[in-house]
Amino acid sequence: MNVSEEFLTDGGYGAGAVVLVRDDILGATVRKPATPATPSVHAFLAHLANVGFRGAPRSFGIDEQGRHVVEYIPGTMADTMGPMSHDELARLGVLVRDLHDAAATFALPPDAHWEVGIPAPTDDIICHHDLAPWNLVRDGDRWVFIDWDGAGPGSRLWDLAYVAHAFLPLSPGGDPAVDGPRLRNLVDGYGLSSTHRPDLVQLTADHTRGMYDLLVDGARTGTEPWATLHAAGHADHWGPAADYISRHRGDLRAALR
Repeated sequence: MNVSEEFLTDGGYGAGAVVLVRDDILGATVRKPATPATPSVHAFLAHLANVGFRGAPRSFGIDEQGRHVVEYIPGTMADTMGPMSHDELARLGVLVRDLHDAAATFALPPDAHWEVGIPAPTDDIICHHDLAPWNLVRDGDRWVFIDWDGAGPGSRLWDLAYVAHAFLPLSPGGDPAVDGPRLRNLVDGYGLSSTHRPDLVQLTADHTRGMYDLLVDGARTGTEPWATLHAAGHADHWGPAADYISRHRGDLRAALR
């Protein structure tokens, strides 16, 4: 059997080497060191594939070297393409809704183990927890979220709140007159009910603040990868971003009515 391996990255902040493997059986796959959560993540990705959700890579389990094997997704990373248009945000909302609906029928394994960075206030489905431009591959009409290592229990609103922050984006120095309509496009695409719309903005602020707190605490305790991310200056974004969302939550809520 012909096999080739190509080093991709170091996995990001201590996750271990990530390699692209091409062979005659599976074709092109990405492999990275397995973690205690990998069996649960594999089961979840297998479920998504079984119910027809195409916005996630297929998972092939763990190889003989102890690496998680997932489908390689060719395409362009969304974080290299600039902010999404209003129509693209609506399409993103549809994709996230399809993911959540597919996740709702997943039966938790009895021995499930997850590695979630910021636990949600409530949990009703398994979420990705890092749905962001740096984890979205666009290949023509197919959009695929990658890097599912941090998947775990969460809620639809908690996951959508993170999407709102990451993709609008809701950044320090933003303009609610610009961000409000963009948020509306995302939420309309998702089909979020009017009952839950007022809660989304506050959860977005809470989630963003939670990321800042995680980075600060990681720097204090030396916990990775948060200590390294803090040293790289990531907290300088998350703290002011949380302040911006909180300061303008009235305007953002009004945009969702």
